Amino acid sequence: MDENKRKALEEAGWRVGSADEFLELTPEETAYVELKLTLANSLRDRRQAQHLTQVELAQRLQSSQSRVAKMEAGDPSVSLDLLIRSLLALGTTQEDLALILAP
Repeated sequence: MDENKRKALEEAGWRVGSADEFLELTPEETAYVELKLTLANSLRDRRQAQHLTQVELAQRLQSSQSRVAKMEAGDPSVSLDLLIRSLLALGTTQEDLALILAP
């Protein structure tokens, strides 16, 4: 955020913080959300790199296009297991997963 904007908001009585602070997430919850978003973004990037549509990936996974869209958006209903299985279906190796997850 622009420093001048932050200062103006604070002077007007607003408190400026992070999403984690606003949602009162624990460090573990924050790490979980970040992990899920990292996997979701990687899934989208790898699907696009293989020139697959969401429909084509869904067929490969025996799922639906809407489910793939939810996976790529990091929807709360999508498990880490499903994200990892989907990445593996795209040919992601265990070594690739380690690199994706490495900080």
